[in-house]
Amino acid sequence: MSLMDVVRFNEDGLVPVVAQQHDTGEVLMLAWMDRAAIDATLATRRVTYFSRSRQAAWVKGETSGHVQRLMDLRVDCDGDTLLALVDQTGPACHMGRRSCFFRAFRDAAVTDIRPAVEGKADG
Repeated sequence: MSLMDVVRFNEDGLVPVVAQQHDTGEVLMLAWMDRAAIDATLATRRVTYFSRSRQAAWVKGETSGHVQRLMDLRVDCDGDTLLALVDQTGPACHMGRRSCFFRAFRDAAVTDIRPAVEGKADG
């Protein structure tokens, strides 16, 4: 059975993908892939996502140099979410943070819990 036989894409032809640092388990980001992005990722081992706002594929780090090298690609039990185990170069977040999950909800307030990586913001 192939990966495409198992993946359940949504009505827009997309599937959510959680990117996780392969050696530490740190959750880096959530993005989306379509069939073409999955194919490109598997062929090149450089993670390719589908931008819902631009309606186009984008190779993570293509302009910033903050690439994600695919180590393993997993599918969840329902087939509706992928887990990309990656080797992340630099920050994963376009706001210059290692992880997009740098905010925590604590004591009824949202707080930044991780500093930006010096001089590394993309946007």
